[in-house]
Amino acid sequence: MSSDTGIPRTAVALDIEDPVQKARAELKAALAAIEEKANVPKRVARATERRMATARAFAKKQPVMAAVAAVGVAAAVGVAVWGLVKLYTR
Repeated sequence: MSSDTGIPRTAVALDIEDPVQKARAELKAALAAIEEKANVPKRVARATERRMATARAFAKKQPVMAAVAAVGVAAAVGVAVWGLVKLYTR
């Protein structure tokens, strides 16, 4: 099972006839699936990249709305930090 077959790392090729090779391929696919599922930093990085691409596309299409959204997010973060500090200093 190599990357040149066009199937994902977490899949097993259907054309494997030898039971030993098939078991090895299934084990390799299962371990790859576990790695994909358990690698939280990698998943977070992928999600962040997707969100950033979406935000860039939105900013390119509607720059005024993107600026308004950025100001709104900054204001919300500021209010949240101010509220937390106020609660902490009571």
